[in-house]
This record gives sequence, structure tokens and C-alpha cells, in this order.
Amino acid sequence: MKYVLKKLLTTLITLTAVSALVFFSFSVIPGNPAISRLGTEATPEKIEKLTHEMGLDRPVFERYGEWVAGIFHGDFGRSYSYNTDVSSLLSEKIVTTLILSLLAIVLTVAVSFPVGIYCARKSDSKLDVFLTSLNQLIMAVPSFFSGILITLLFGFALRLFTPGGFVSYKVDLVRCVSYLFFPALAIALPKISMVVKLLKDTALKEADKDYVVTAYSRGNATKAVFYKHVLKNAMIPVITFLGMTFADIIAGSIIVEQVFSVPGLGRILLTSISGRDYPVVEAIILLLAAAVVISNLTVDFLYRAFDSRIRV
Repeated sequence: MKYVLKKLLTTLITLTAVSALVFFSFSVIPGNPAISRLGTEATPEKIEKLTHEMGLDRPVFERYGEWVAGIFHGDFGRSYSYNTDVSSLLSEKIVTTLILSLLAIVLTVAVSFPVGIYCARKSDSKLDVFLTSLNQLIMAVPSFFSGILITLLFGFALRLFTPGGFVSYKVDLVRCVSYLFFPALAIALPKISMVVKLLKDTALKEADKDYVVTAYSRGNATKAVFYKHVLKNAMIPVITFLGMTFADIIAGSIIVEQVFSVPGLGRILLTSISGRDYPVVEAIILLLAAAVVISNLTVDFLYRAFDSRIRV
């Protein structure tokens, strides 16, 4: 219980620090969002009036305190550009990005684990050599370029999906997931290759350790030793890596959304940055930070479950 409370406290402190850093960073950036909102109609009188209406003339610590208090009630403020609540503006886009990220994670785990286990058990076989070479190639290709290739192959050549024809999950969940499968594949491909390599290398190192030799000397079957001892210990660094990969997948989702014209957090983030819509940008960054911190917290708990030395 002490371990759990310590981790939860650390998580809370981290998110508080991130919120302060994000809010105060945008507060000191040169430029007035009121000017961006008024555009060509900006006059000193209108700028002063809109600045007051937006609350930008109030002390920064007062605005930060109000912002943090609102977050606990699900209120991230009001968008400067869209003149609507940030929470309602981002609600659908968060779900879209979340579905995309979860699909990418499922693909990463579903493909990398069986392939990594096979490569570890059949090391130096012809298929292992081929898969290892293919891994190196896929690992070198960034997600956005994989997205372009997938669009050309599966979209234009094979016509398995219509590029730019995204359907919201509110309209048709099946069609939404079917469309998001392809950007999820673009995100997952380099992660799959990394997990396969890590799982194979870690399993092979574990297989050479003394406890494995002892297990074999007691007459245990090769398959039983691999799955009961080698794989269990090899999973510890893999789980840690997957935790970091989850954060990377979320960031990758925002980039790949642009390639596949997915109306998720990525598109509105870029638009809000260029339009100085700081409440939207701050909310997205804080949500991404929360996703990263929570994923790392989950990894810590899983790590503790797999490694009894931490519990001791």
C-alpha cells in the first residue's frame, strides 16, 4: 500500500508541475491572442476590450488558479478561436485519437509477441534471419512515411479504404474502426519491430543464465522452461518499453492523423498553435502528459507484479 500511495503522490506532483509549466510558458510567449482573434479588424480600443473580456489582463497566478480549479470539474476554459468550451470542443476528437492509439497498441502487442517469441525460440533459422532483416528495415521507416506508403498501397492501389473518407464513431463505429486500422498500422509497424527485437534479445540473454541451465538439468522440457522461466523474466524490460511506447504511440497518432485526414487531436492542435488558441493547446498538452504519466504508472504496477524483488 505504501508503494502504491507513493506512486500516486508522484503522479499527482508530476501532473501539477506539468500544468504549471504549460500554463506559465504560454503566458510569457510574446503576442496577444486577442489580436489574432480580431485579425484585420484589430484596433487599440477593440484589442483592449477583447483582452479584458478574455481575462488576459488579470494576474497570471489568479488565472492559473482558476484554470486548475476548473480542471477538477472537467472545465478547461473557453477556446479563443471557436468561442466555445474546450471540453466540448475536444470530447469527440479525444475519443477518435484514443481509438487510434488503442488500435495501434493492440496491433503492436498482437503481432510483436508471437513474432518475438518465435524468433527467440527459432534463433538463426532461415525465417528468423528473414524476419530480423525485415525488422531492421521497418524500424528505419518513420510512421508518417509508412502512412504515405499504406495510403498508396491499400488506399489507391487495392482500394481497401478511401483516403480522406473518415467516418466518425458516432455515425458508424465499425466503419470508423475499419478506417483507423490503417493509420494504426502505420503507427504500430516501427513499434512492432522494436518490441520483436527487444523480446528476442532479452529472451536469448535470459536463456544463457544459470537458473535456466539448472532448470534443464532437472529434466524440465524445453518448452516449459522457456515459457515458465525465460519468457517471464524477459517480459520485464519489454513491459517497461511498452509503457514508453504507449506515450510514443499517442504522439505518433497526432502526426499520422495529418496523413490520413483523421479529425483527432492532431489537427486541432496544429490549428490552435498557429491561431494562439492557448486554452485548447494547454488542454491537449495536459491530457497527453496525463496519458504518459498514467501509462508509466501502470507499467510500474505491472513491473512490480512480474518482478518479486520490487515487492520485497
